[in-house]
Amino acid sequence: MNESIAHPREPDAPARELAIDVRHLRKRFGDREVVKDLTLQVAVGQICGFLGANGSGKTTTIRMLCGLLTPDDGEGTCLGLDLRRDALKIRTRIGYMTQKFSFYEDLTVAENLEFVARLYDIPDRDRAIRDMLDRMGVADRADQLAGQLSGGWKQRMALAACILHRPKLLLLDEPTAGVDPKARREFWDLIHEMAADGLTVLVSTHYMDEAERCHRIVYLADGRLIVQGSADEVVGQAHISTWRATGHGVTQAAQLLKDAPGIDSVAAFGQALHVSGTDREAVVRALQPLQQRADLTIEETEPTLEDVFIHLLASSGAPAGESA
Repeated sequence: MNESIAHPREPDAPARELAIDVRHLRKRFGDREVVKDLTLQVAVGQICGFLGANGSGKTTTIRMLCGLLTPDDGEGTCLGLDLRRDALKIRTRIGYMTQKFSFYEDLTVAENLEFVARLYDIPDRDRAIRDMLDRMGVADRADQLAGQLSGGWKQRMALAACILHRPKLLLLDEPTAGVDPKARREFWDLIHEMAADGLTVLVSTHYMDEAERCHRIVYLADGRLIVQGSADEVVGQAHISTWRATGHGVTQAAQLLKDAPGIDSVAAFGQALHVSGTDREAVVRALQPLQQRADLTIEETEPTLEDVFIHLLASSGAPAGESA
């Protein structure tokens, strides 16, 4: 795990109200079933991360959970409202921040927020906008055109616009793609502050340090929920054996191990190579011919969330290079 980022304390789900409680959801587009028999519970104030390869059903799942798509089968509630009967009410209680900046670049930051405030008929608009500008730390950029903002400041403005109407549920679709590490960390600090105040967050991400900051992780593959839990629980449930190889021979070792029996994934981590499989003895046998090489040091290590993610991608047949 990334030691520089502390694991958040997960809300006590049994003792808290559920923001999302759905059972056996299914969604088809034509002959293709995109989401298959999904059951999920998310507590109020939880940050739930959605991981999976492109086409795994993440976006469709999130949209069903929030009333933006009607499931073909299954039932459940979002914010205490029925997914089918109360879809319109659910949509008025959520904020949705897309990966692509979706506000008016020829308007100022304040003008964009005023537009959103008018859409939601927010009372005392001027005060609500001022408060939000201060909370997001963008008050000194209120009169700057949105199109002139850097990626990090655009992100903050978009977040301000999405929560201006005080939603109970926030959807984030890879919100920090293309944003520098400092801005990403500051963004996540804001998310945790809001979650502590009771905001529930669903976020899709392919950054493992961000996934580690979620209270709960849900991994989808081919429309099915494969594993869920905290970062530590997901790592534990994977039951993989991981070995770390370092030295000048790692490039050649990667080629030799790529199709070796018992090896499920081989991934470079800087100057090191992580080799994983579910059968520890098979992994040991595959590594044995390399153990005597002077240009390699091989040792067993604890699997990280990224090891598990790469393993799950490989198991599902998706290229390991794809984003979540």
